Amino acid sequence: MENTASTANPLERNLELVVDRVELARATDERIKRMGKNAKIPGFRPGKVPLSMLRQQFGERARHDALSETLREVFHKLVTAQNLNVAGFPRIEEKTPASSENELVFSAIFEVYPEFTPGDLSGVKIERHTLEIGDAEVDQAIEIFRKQRVRYAAADRPAAKEDRVVIDFLGKKDDKPFQGGEANDYPFVLGRGMMLSAFEEAVEGMNAGEEKAFDITFPADYFAKDLAGQAVRFEVKVKQVMAPSLPEVNADFARELGVQDGDIARMRAEVEGNLKREVKKRLEARVQTQVMDALLAANPISVPNTLVEQEAGRMMQAAEEDMEARGIKSKDYPAQLSWFTEKAKRRVALGLIFAEIVKREKLHASKEQVRALVEEAAETYEKPEEVVKWYYADPSRLSDAETLAVEQNVVAWALSLVNVTEQPIAFDALMNQPAA
Repeated sequence: MENTASTANPLERNLELVVDRVELARATDERIKRMGKNAKIPGFRPGKVPLSMLRQQFGERARHDALSETLREVFHKLVTAQNLNVAGFPRIEEKTPASSENELVFSAIFEVYPEFTPGDLSGVKIERHTLEIGDAEVDQAIEIFRKQRVRYAAADRPAAKEDRVVIDFLGKKDDKPFQGGEANDYPFVLGRGMMLSAFEEAVEGMNAGEEKAFDITFPADYFAKDLAGQAVRFEVKVKQVMAPSLPEVNADFARELGVQDGDIARMRAEVEGNLKREVKKRLEARVQTQVMDALLAANPISVPNTLVEQEAGRMMQAAEEDMEARGIKSKDYPAQLSWFTEKAKRRVALGLIFAEIVKREKLHASKEQVRALVEEAAETYEKPEEVVKWYYADPSRLSDAETLAVEQNVVAWALSLVNVTEQPIAFDALMNQPAA
């Protein structure tokens, strides 16, 4: 028996699972007997323990296992017969009282994958940006590399933008410290957006040893919902002010970039090659984002909550691991699953849409595509051929390349259906956007 889906969750289903008590008892006894073959009970040889004693020793566990297996079998038969594509795992609850003395009745509550036909993309407009790499762009890239290798030295002056400061701070909301609002010996670079702009503006101009208290208001869209739009007061002590110093572009700098002989011309050539690859990646990412937005708009599907929760959990774990890698203890800034829900919902929806398009249009990745992507990724290493061998030594390592190839196939398919216009983009505008 199947109940209709509720309006709150159109993907939710409810099946009634019926278990025969006699069959369950038989399955339980069979398990008990199997357990008894190797059971070591004082006074009895293995396999000679009375069934009544085995029931007392193993009965509860055996019944639990037998019931679990029976419910799985009944559930599988029902969903197969009704051709239901189950998402995640069912929540099984026993109904009380049972409808019969001879039966146990359970409810299996679960979600199914949405069924849909991919929407029309013919009216969609996509802007494909273009950028040619020349000497000016190489110069800009080298300047970025210089800034990445910046060194800091103590400065006897007020803190200014691009200075590295080390501070102690304590944040209070309604005169009470709030979670995540306190740190000691916390370093950051002014003007990099590492802290809220109002916070950085208040620290700018302070000297080492100086203390200050100031009020700020968190943005309305701040990721921590309990602080979003709230006014707080910070007490700050600046412990160090350090001015930046950039390295010169010389042979030593070239060697730092991996050019062993320090040749500047060779360094520029390598920077140009790497820059072209990065620009290509970012331009493709911009197009891909537009395609994904168009696919979501054309396919407003419901997504299984269980898959969203799983994806949000993976994202939260990755965020915590990233924080730990940066030296920030996740227990001091505990993440909440709700922070990742919307982005997880988008990912799940796109995954379902992509899967349906790949199935209908036969856009699976070819071996040649995967090989080309692996070789392209290996080009950035000193010994590309060794990297390629490493990938192919374990087929599981190819999964990322296979996923990327499928995504490229779907994007190419979508671009063949939409209206594409080309538009030049400035180097700074492209590179200041985080890579996908």
